[in-house]
Amino acid sequence: MTRSAYVDTFARDNLPPRAQWPELLFELPELQYPTRLNCATELLDRMVADGRGDRIVLRTPDGQCTYAQLLAQANRIANVLVQDMGLRRGNRVLLRGPNNPMMAACWFAIMKAGGICVATMPLLRAKELTDIVRKAEISHALCDRRLDADLKAALPACPTLRAVSYWYDDAADALDTLAALQAASFRNVATAAEDVALIAFTSGTTGMPKGTMHFHRDVIAMCDCFPRSCLQPSADDIFCGTPPLAFTFGLGGLLCFPMRFGASVVLVEKLAPDTLLETVQRFGATTLFTAPTMYRATAALAPRFDLRSLRKCVSAGEALPDATRQLFKQATGIEIIDGIGATEMAHIFISHTPERVRRGATGYAIPGYRAAVLDDAGRPCRPGAIGRLAVKGPTGCRYLADARQAQYVQDGWNLTGDAYAMDADGYFYYQARTDDMIISAGYNIAGPEVEGALLTHAAVAECGVVGWPDEERGTIVKAFVVLRPGYAPDDAMVAALQGHVKQAIAPYKYPRAIEFREALPRTETGKLQRFRLRQP
Repeated sequence: MTRSAYVDTFARDNLPPRAQWPELLFELPELQYPTRLNCATELLDRMVADGRGDRIVLRTPDGQCTYAQLLAQANRIANVLVQDMGLRRGNRVLLRGPNNPMMAACWFAIMKAGGICVATMPLLRAKELTDIVRKAEISHALCDRRLDADLKAALPACPTLRAVSYWYDDAADALDTLAALQAASFRNVATAAEDVALIAFTSGTTGMPKGTMHFHRDVIAMCDCFPRSCLQPSADDIFCGTPPLAFTFGLGGLLCFPMRFGASVVLVEKLAPDTLLETVQRFGATTLFTAPTMYRATAALAPRFDLRSLRKCVSAGEALPDATRQLFKQATGIEIIDGIGATEMAHIFISHTPERVRRGATGYAIPGYRAAVLDDAGRPCRPGAIGRLAVKGPTGCRYLADARQAQYVQDGWNLTGDAYAMDADGYFYYQARTDDMIISAGYNIAGPEVEGALLTHAAVAECGVVGWPDEERGTIVKAFVVLRPGYAPDDAMVAALQGHVKQAIAPYKYPRAIEFREALPRTETGKLQRFRLRQP
């Protein structure tokens, strides 16, 4: 490895042994990076140096910000980190805030100063923050003042966290105040391409989040794969969406991707289906990133809004049901670009262009990545057979001091925990999470397939399907259903939904139990938490 720029060696000391890393591929010309690389330099400083400083980069309901203005603010905050807060190169910095310009400026400041960013979802509570701070031995924190309560509650149990500064605050020691006193210039740390830039904690669909370590090179590589091959953005594009910047789906789609191409992004702290469409209309957004549940919710509202500016819509975070894809296309005329990514991989690695969509398929391995479906012995499955999804490319899994590294990376492949089938043309078809495959009376049943069938019924707003213990059959298929307004959660509806599934897919897959809920448990990024549905 190239000599690190860090004096705090915690991150490198806690990387998995090199032999446990996945095989990394840099076969494309655009993936040939120098040994020293700072992602802030590439995404922000270089844009200003190349004469794009006057272009708008951040748009909000309250105003806008140019590349030059964002650079100046990030430089000021970097100076605060180093001069006022005593940041040493390689220290971990907790970043806590919603999608707003200061969140973006702070992220770049951490990169510039040679810190390692540990961004957290706004909804995380003190216990969850404590676990993250202790696991990553975090020493510094930058936080939106409105989210201070849980961070302050966590502090007594976090002895390593010694310096905290809040933004959107008028106190004498607030980040805004300190930054205003600093110079608008900063000399970026000359980090190694393989210096850790961020530790991203998984979003908790299993209840056991893990810290994934990504290099400065990984941040740039994720910008040079999926958006370049599937979105083909231009500097005139306006991105918007719902995923938090603390989630790698949001970090890419709502910050790094647009900036790699000199484009701009709309940052709104909270978006519901109607306000998301209002945002697209108001700002003339061209590119949208959100989760399948939001696409389903916006489809019915779309005719009320002027969405003529919208050209590309990206879905990730969980599997996109075909019923949702068709519903949204009927409402807007737009073919959703589906994709599967993973926090462990930084971003999307299987997707498609709108012109190359195939019904029911997530897509194909995008340029820069290879993917396969493997059996339990690690051998490629025949076309159409269900197995474990395996992928490799310029990014890959490196857990922070976690024995689960050996489960995720095997024989150079990243095993994502997804069950897939691949056809003869290289298109991948999602079946389930490998731990969500339901074995009932000897049949293998994929929960998401049953969910997809249920979602085609007019009464179903959303649903989740899991295996449920049963004395006679061992496990049965159980569905948790949220009904649309005007439909009654009674025995007649249960029978109607069961009959509908039997007509849509093989009858043995129908849900033998249905429970109606007012809402389903989801992560802040929109992923369905099936492990919580399994809890009595």
